[in-house]
Amino acid sequence: MKKALLARFANRVELPDLSLMPDEKLTAGRWRIELLAGLTVALALVPEAVAFAFVAGVHPLVGLYAAFLVGLVTALIGGRPGMISGATGALAVVMVALVAQHGVEYLFATVVLMGILQVVAGVLQWGKFIRLVPHPVMLGFVNGLAIVIFLAQLGQFKVPGTMENTGHGMGGGEWLSGMPLYLMLGLTVLTMAIIWVMPKISKVVPAPLVGIFVVAALVIGFGLDVPRVGDLASIQGGLPPFHIPSVPLNLETLEIILPYAVILAAIGLIESLLTLNLVGEITGKRGGASQECIAQGAANVLTGFFGGMGGCAMIGQSMINVKSGARTRIAGIAAALFLLIFILFAAPLIELIPLAALVGVMFMVVIGTFAWNSLTILRKVPLMDAFVILLVTVVTVMEDLAVAVVVGVIVSALAYAWNNARRIHAKTRESHTDLGAKVYEIQGPLFFGSSDGFMELFDVENDPDVVIVDFNESRVVDQSALQAIEAVAGKYEDAGKRIKLRHLSRDCHKLLNKAGHLMVDSDDDPDYELAVDYHVRTGVLGGH
Repeated sequence: MKKALLARFANRVELPDLSLMPDEKLTAGRWRIELLAGLTVALALVPEAVAFAFVAGVHPLVGLYAAFLVGLVTALIGGRPGMISGATGALAVVMVALVAQHGVEYLFATVVLMGILQVVAGVLQWGKFIRLVPHPVMLGFVNGLAIVIFLAQLGQFKVPGTMENTGHGMGGGEWLSGMPLYLMLGLTVLTMAIIWVMPKISKVVPAPLVGIFVVAALVIGFGLDVPRVGDLASIQGGLPPFHIPSVPLNLETLEIILPYAVILAAIGLIESLLTLNLVGEITGKRGGASQECIAQGAANVLTGFFGGMGGCAMIGQSMINVKSGARTRIAGIAAALFLLIFILFAAPLIELIPLAALVGVMFMVVIGTFAWNSLTILRKVPLMDAFVILLVTVVTVMEDLAVAVVVGVIVSALAYAWNNARRIHAKTRESHTDLGAKVYEIQGPLFFGSSDGFMELFDVENDPDVVIVDFNESRVVDQSALQAIEAVAGKYEDAGKRIKLRHLSRDCHKLLNKAGHLMVDSDDDPDYELAVDYHVRTGVLGGH
């Protein structure tokens, strides 16, 4: 049993694949693109990791260690080359209550349990259920997350030391004013302009990296007094130390951390799998959902034992990466290693980078991430789809991603069920084989949503003594459908009439047999194109 489980786990985890498309090779030019993209991502990760550590109420190095460890592991074995993972705001806003009530050690234990749950989800291949997320929900997710990224950057326009992070960057604090505000806005716009113009001039170096370096050089060279990375917190530190969470190993601890672990695991997987799909659309690759679940879980287990706050896929940094030209695992690995180098050796230099340059990069990510075409299609798509897009967008901004996706899927599913429930109807005619019998040709699926409509199709009082219900253009889906058939049969029984069922599909026969309502001699009709009678007086459906 143990060997079988290990073998199954091994089959889920692929070895690092540094290849591109089948017809491409890792040339010197490709290495340059990947490494520079990784450097750009690493620079953008620093303020994000620090800010989200503040949100969770932990030391900035706890966020930076998470960004390094989660980013490295998922880059090595994740489900989609090009994705970037690290500490995220979606998880941080859940962690803050746990840290405030029980301390950071319980957070580390929760991150370990969260990772275990994610690995289990990957081994059981639950990642495939992400395909149930409708396209309108995806559009709402993208738009909502773009708005969240935008709002998170607004906190950088506040006086350092007064800002209170709230996940969306809109906490309390004094806004910049006068010349500091004008400088911040000007440098942000300059960064965005460089990123927009640079690809038209040269693509040798990623445009975001050029923007960061040019603006940083101007600020340092002219000694401009603007907020810098070092104003958030010092990022100087050592290697992440191995540390077993100092919590009692008992049921009381499990009762504390399990609810948080389940919520964090769900949010992390939803955000990661949706980002996986989004990156897949850009890079032209599919699959890898279960692999990504395992990678995220393994990364979080490791992070919990090395003093990190855990994390998941980051759509903003992933967009920076793939739009900088990265297509392999090299960029993600490089980003994690560059981040570690920053922590160990280059902290004084990185802390000089103006926040305006990084804000400009993230604003360009917002522009590139937001599905602008969704604004035009809102008038063209069905009203319910338009409503779902707007609903998911608003809930993502007001609550969080996981709630928004769940709400969007539920609303879409209910709308689908309602539309199918209205499709049930019947054509009536006289039978060509059973003289005097009336045939109801059912059209549309028969399930819980349409069962009431199905029963309303029949005119029991005025129908002849024999009624045939033909399901050639319908399907019996669930127990509610069986109950509806029994209810109709009961009405005909009370009226002293007889009902026959015809053309039930193979899966309908299996469903009826399983429920104990249908006894069929399958040898008579191996394709299940069989007419059957409902013997109302015996209460058993039998072959006819």
